[in-house]
Amino acid sequence: MRIDILTLFPDMFASFLEGSLLGAARAAGLLDIRVTNIRDFAEGIHRQVDDRPFGGGPGMLLMPGPVVACVEQVQGLGEQAGGGDRPPVGHLVMLTPGGRRLTQEVVESLARQERIVLLCGRYEGFDDRVRETLQPDEISIGDYVLSGGEVAAMVIVDAVARLVPGVLGDEESARQDSFSGAERLVEGPQYTRPREFRGLRVPDVLLSGDHGRIAQWRHEQAVDATRRRSPAQPQRSLQ
Repeated sequence: MRIDILTLFPDMFASFLEGSLLGAARAAGLLDIRVTNIRDFAEGIHRQVDDRPFGGGPGMLLMPGPVVACVEQVQGLGEQAGGGDRPPVGHLVMLTPGGRRLTQEVVESLARQERIVLLCGRYEGFDDRVRETLQPDEISIGDYVLSGGEVAAMVIVDAVARLVPGVLGDEESARQDSFSGAERLVEGPQYTRPREFRGLRVPDVLLSGDHGRIAQWRHEQAVDATRRRSPAQPQRSLQ
């Protein structure tokens, strides 16, 4: 699977992409992750990528020219890529507060793509003509404020990578994760050695060797954990 990340701060991804899981997956050829600097597509001696919003207001907006040029180049469109009427290469995702909420179901749909392109915003966001021109899949990772889309892009990369065949040592781990499966349950409690810690003992059922009872207990615990989970309120985040 190929993932392209378009950002004004490519250095933020260096150590993240060299980490154990992603680094090993890239070395094994399971993931092809590339980072492109949007500023490389800006014009003028100062490579300007942002400007003040028309009508006034705080902060700066990302200008449409450099952003659209960057996306079109990476997706193989536009004059810089040779022109023509070819369809875009890769599923374009814009990290934006107005996007649909990222859920495990959305992650699973992204993991089925052969290639995704993640567009990271900054400052006060994008000139809206970026959205109108590119028609991206707009995604928000939650109801809180971030300084830019880079952290949100890392969340998506990490979540999607886990579902790429071969990335995890045991693929059953992904199928048993929270929010996976038909019921979308939160994962229940798990235990390892020692059997007792500060008076707290591992539940007897997990030591019974009865796989049927263990499976039933785990399902009941997952249902209970899901019920205890507070539902998020429908607000919007800045990413």
